[in-house]
Amino acid sequence: MPLTLTRAAFLGGLLAFAAAGPVAAQGQVVVYCSMQEDWCNAAARGFEQATGIRVAMTRRSSGETYALIRAEAANPRGDVWFGGTGDPHLQAAEEGLLEEYRSPMLEQLQPWALRQAEQARFRTVGIYAGALGYSYNRRELERRRIAPPTSWADLLRPEFRGEIQVANPNSSGTSYTMLATLVQLMGEEQAFQYLRQLHRNIAQYTRSGAAPARAAATGEALIGITFQHDAVAQAVQGAPLVVVSPAEGTGYEIGSMSIIRGARNMENARRFYDWALSVEAMAIMPRVQAFQVPANRNAPVPPEAPDLSSVRLIDYDFARWGSSAERTRLLARWDREVGALPR
Repeated sequence: MPLTLTRAAFLGGLLAFAAAGPVAAQGQVVVYCSMQEDWCNAAARGFEQATGIRVAMTRRSSGETYALIRAEAANPRGDVWFGGTGDPHLQAAEEGLLEEYRSPMLEQLQPWALRQAEQARFRTVGIYAGALGYSYNRRELERRRIAPPTSWADLLRPEFRGEIQVANPNSSGTSYTMLATLVQLMGEEQAFQYLRQLHRNIAQYTRSGAAPARAAATGEALIGITFQHDAVAQAVQGAPLVVVSPAEGTGYEIGSMSIIRGARNMENARRFYDWALSVEAMAIMPRVQAFQVPANRNAPVPPEAPDLSSVRLIDYDFARWGSSAERTRLLARWDREVGALPR
């Protein structure tokens, strides 16, 4: 039977409404985001458009988010912890702060992302990877006629006194990765000796892991120790930064995502988790100048992303250095022996 004009118009209106966006609000999900703010906001908009679920997004560093989730354990206010270095995610998983979830998207992930999930008994999952390093302001080094640094050892040179920025490892997953990297690379005693010497050259310990790259980009600092992709994000905007993979070798992060145990919006948290592992979600990365390597095997890798195969990466032991005991012990030692030193 042919459609009447009224019925055809009605169905056509429904189709047009559906094509324009979600037909109705589907509740909310509260997301604690530990990545760059542009990426957090773009992901929130993308998920809302795809599902109709409203996102309440708060941006904090990895260390700050871990502390918040721990403080709220008896009465969780967040649903998803989105991004940030994997070590504090692993610690939170070990402490029972995160929910086990085996997403149907796991089969699309890179092996390193899946290993992260398996190590945490599926209480967290890898969503991107990036190498640690540092960047220097080429223009300022040339103006001052300073030879470019190429290694961790070079950062101790006297001409860099008060010219380096790095984050505080208590608030920043980036800086904790540096701490754990140096311990694995040099041995613990030598690593802390190195950090005490490096302290003389540190102008500021920032709260955010990416902030030192911005400081180097503007000339506020000569050198910023960060993940390399954070420096690349400044360089593609025209900053005179040169990105360095230290000659001795370096560590790397597996940025992670987790569902918070006791989440009030559990079903929506799982929907966000699944969506965030999709090609659609990871395609947002280059649009917001996030140059990490995405976890989904089918997602395109931004051409500007550092080539991890060309970086001398250490065999970073995520299980050990992401454990609650080791993180707590290392951070306490850093506070005593480095953070407390006068400058």
